[in-house]
Amino acid sequence: MIVRRLLRSCLTSQFSEVPFATLIKASSISTHDNLGEDRPQFPGSRSQWTEKLEFIQPDIYDGIPVYRVMNTKGQIIDQTQDPQLSEETVVKMYKVMTQLNSMDRIMYESQRQGRISFYMTNFGEEGTHIGSAAALNPKDLIFGQYREAGTLLWRGFSLDQFMNQCYGNCEDLGKGRQMPVHYGSKDLNFVTISSPLGTQMPQASGAAYAFKRQKNGLCVICYFGEGTSSEGDAHAALNFAATLECPVIFFCRNNGYAISTPSREQYKGDGVAGRGPAYGIHTIRVDGNDVFAVYNATKAARDICASENKPVLLEAMTYRLGHHSTSDDSTAYRSVDEVRYWDERDSPIARLRYYLVSKGWWDDAKEKAWKEQNKKEVLQAFARAEKKLKPNWTELFKDVYHEMPQHLREQMKQMQEHVKKYEEHYQVKSFVK
Repeated sequence: MIVRRLLRSCLTSQFSEVPFATLIKASSISTHDNLGEDRPQFPGSRSQWTEKLEFIQPDIYDGIPVYRVMNTKGQIIDQTQDPQLSEETVVKMYKVMTQLNSMDRIMYESQRQGRISFYMTNFGEEGTHIGSAAALNPKDLIFGQYREAGTLLWRGFSLDQFMNQCYGNCEDLGKGRQMPVHYGSKDLNFVTISSPLGTQMPQASGAAYAFKRQKNGLCVICYFGEGTSSEGDAHAALNFAATLECPVIFFCRNNGYAISTPSREQYKGDGVAGRGPAYGIHTIRVDGNDVFAVYNATKAARDICASENKPVLLEAMTYRLGHHSTSDDSTAYRSVDEVRYWDERDSPIARLRYYLVSKGWWDDAKEKAWKEQNKKEVLQAFARAEKKLKPNWTELFKDVYHEMPQHLREQMKQMQEHVKKYEEHYQVKSFVK
């Protein structure tokens, strides 16, 4: 195009004095330089021009590094990364982690004995719960998936409340309507667990957008597993949060397995953190078995959310020591040796205990006393919950509408007549009247 214009100009008197060399030089000017486009101006990308036909090879890039503070023996690697937490805080971290562990063992066995219908343990992932919960503002809103009981325990959800929910008794905040381990607490800013995977993620983005509009200085944290990241809801949530700049931390617990599907079959890319930059989200990968690394990363992520109103994707690398749930037998898809390796090599509880002992804040005598006290507290709460009656069955029809509509009143009446007629077939004495 430039050459054609120059040749046309040569036919006019205006350019009769222009040297031929000048014309040739002008004809060599690139279209990009002529238009002042040193970089592509296409909307939606940040790129440079290239004349090389090259495809991006996913396997030539090093993976995102894993941030850590302690080694497996509880030693601080870089003193500048020590969070400098008080003795009281670190001891609390250890006690909550070990109490969660004790509760899991007792409740798992109770399910195996047929005393509750279902349970999910948190073995091996205690560091992700406590490290993140400790770094948050208690008023920050939590959307859990189902394996985040430790965050509630840290905030003050009592053993009795855990047991009451798992038994679905009359003291259960959910009035017995939910499966066990589907906890929730309005007082502790913990949204009730929902069974379907991923539903909490777009809800978290929406809640964070509301916080942004309110300018309340708070943030939302949304927990999910690497398996959930394959759900469409995960894409929608991450994209909405990025484009709307919502103060939400997406906390991925990458524990190696989505029930029976290993992570190597779940995705081909560099984990879940590798997707963060593509969404335009601040991203970090941490050692989920290092409670201090999780604490530091979550605290820094919260600062970004609160000060910049932007989302953060945090991938915590850990390992699920227990079965997915009481409905799962993980020996069918992984070896006992694999589980033993992770349990002996990198327990988040053992790592924190090493640290406590090195600081002179813990010893064998304290460990023995705490184990006895801890087990006693868990068993007492268990016994109390088991003795309580179930909620009145009419609660099944309530709390959906502010005023119960006619069709539900009719259904409840029919149920009352049915139960009265066939009372011998129902354990009515187990329910509150």
